[in-house]
Amino acid sequence: MKLKTLSFLFFLALAGSAQAQRYDYVQQGEFGVTLGGAHYFGDLNTRAALNRPKPAIGIMFRKQFGNYIGLRVAAHYAQVGYSDVYSKNDYQKTRNLSFNSNIWELTVQGDFNFFKFIPGDADHLFTPYVTLGAGVFTYDPYAYINGDKEFLRPLGTEGQLVGYQGRKPYSTTYAGNNQPGFRDAFGNLTTAGLLQDRSYEIDPNTTLGVAGRQRGWSKQKDQYVIAELGISFNISSYRCPGTN
Repeated sequence: MKLKTLSFLFFLALAGSAQAQRYDYVQQGEFGVTLGGAHYFGDLNTRAALNRPKPAIGIMFRKQFGNYIGLRVAAHYAQVGYSDVYSKNDYQKTRNLSFNSNIWELTVQGDFNFFKFIPGDADHLFTPYVTLGAGVFTYDPYAYINGDKEFLRPLGTEGQLVGYQGRKPYSTTYAGNNQPGFRDAFGNLTTAGLLQDRSYEIDPNTTLGVAGRQRGWSKQKDQYVIAELGISFNISSYRCPGTN
């Protein structure tokens, strides 16, 4: 599994002093928390079903520059996961792959307000806005087998770690269960061997994991979406008015 997300560059224009300062009110920033759900789409969820959401939480800090421009920094934690058992495709059900993953995400965004927005001014407390930004994230896919949690990346279940056909991580065919690392010295399947082909759990008489047989679809990129609601608190101070 190789999760991807879209990134956008943003342009930040710094405006002059906020209009609110003439009222001796100074906005220091805005702190918020968010709560929502995350969902996975990709090789295990090819029909973009929304049937297995998982929790997502976040924090953010936003600073207003002038009346129309703002800058925010946000951090999110989310969980995603899916399984072939939810598919309507018979091949995927027999393939029987599954995963879960923690996602840590950090973003920087620029906000543009359509209306004049002045925190602390009752006449300018509302505005629709658009935001563009860039982010980075990390993930750690894992699966459960015999009740044990196993992280998938260190196992190389498609032969990535043993140089099978020179492939890179997350290619799309089975490596077969006779690859180095898939069997121990006694010929028994290792954890990597058991996880590279789990069709035996559905039908012991069926083996999909023949070397070179299609395991996934490289054009079906893995993605995730986070939807959330939040509440924010304005951090402010008051400037003593100057004397004439």
